[in-house]
Amino acid sequence: MPDQPHVIDPAGADLHGEADLLRERGAAALIELPGGIRAWAPTQYEILKRLLADDRVSKDPNQHWPAWIGGEYRESWITLWVGVTNMFTAYGADHRRLRKLVSPAFTKRRTDALKPRIEELAATLLDRMAEAPDGRVDLRSAYAHPLPMQVICELFGLPEDRRADTARLIEANMDTTITPEQAMATYREIHELLAGLVAAKRERPGDDLTTALIAARDEEGSQLAESELIDTLLLVIGAGHETTVNLIGNAVHALLTHREQLLRVRGGEIPWSEVIEETLRWAPSIANLPLRYAVEDIKLPDGTLIARGDAILATYAAAGRDPLRHGESAGRFDLGRADKEHLAFGHGVHYCIGAPLARLEASLALPALFARFPDLSLDDTHGPARLAESFIGHGYRVLPVRLG
Repeated sequence: MPDQPHVIDPAGADLHGEADLLRERGAAALIELPGGIRAWAPTQYEILKRLLADDRVSKDPNQHWPAWIGGEYRESWITLWVGVTNMFTAYGADHRRLRKLVSPAFTKRRTDALKPRIEELAATLLDRMAEAPDGRVDLRSAYAHPLPMQVICELFGLPEDRRADTARLIEANMDTTITPEQAMATYREIHELLAGLVAAKRERPGDDLTTALIAARDEEGSQLAESELIDTLLLVIGAGHETTVNLIGNAVHALLTHREQLLRVRGGEIPWSEVIEETLRWAPSIANLPLRYAVEDIKLPDGTLIARGDAILATYAAAGRDPLRHGESAGRFDLGRADKEHLAFGHGVHYCIGAPLARLEASLALPALFARFPDLSLDDTHGPARLAESFIGHGYRVLPVRLG
């Protein structure tokens, strides 16, 4: 790799400004992630889309990332992302096998069947918000987080006494400012927690997807390996709620800072589905996702060479605001935009299996919120909304609102 990579801000304080800087370096820019990890960051929508669907790009570090194979970075934050064995890090036949096991949990029929429960949970949370004595709440902790968290925990049979720890550990997993020691402690604790869940479900099976996964077998009839089972639970429970938390929070913040567009939505001129898609383009829940690896040399149209074994960061936030795709207004939140195409849920064989559930939850949560509190506004009485410290997750850690 060439010298002088751009050093990524671990806290992700200005994700979109950083993406603009990287665009000046070409179709893909060399970057340095925390811990000295070098990778390529595609800066253009079309380039990222091609790479996501390219068979010459793998997600398996054990096969295709020489640095990892050689023992580097094993005790660092990246272990939380690549040191797992599930469909997130699988390649080829292994990926197809693992995805096949999880797919039944997220079919359209099963997802649509959740609608009444989601509506019920939303109504309960809104009732609680209405009881706030001063009419002020943190929207994330009161609504955006507990709604999808409750849904995914019920789906996978996660008991009440494990949910707070699970949420805390998933948040730590998304924090890219933590020390290597904190990262490894998080890694161990979350695996212990999920191993405990598996043990409990083996002893007392339930009508839930964790029990179904325990009983699952692949097409050859062999059981899902224990490490794959635990890491698959980590993936579906973590991704199954955290991305929706950010989607709801980002959409609310965007609407409250673009009041004229909110009025068009509430007046029925623009459907809520357009709010969801423009939010996913403009402020995707995952800004950057580590990592992929070149299985062989890949030459980009502008001549940039991603060499075999090089790491690649999936840059969803940069792609969503690429002027080559969305024109000079790419950085503007515009619900009237004709082309809202985005890569927020990925592309190709690793396309997010939970995308329909995330869209359903947001499509119910958002209109219910604004119908219940039509005068909802941002509240900076005790400080402004605060983004989470992460260059991976893109959402608000605190989102204070006034109910009106």
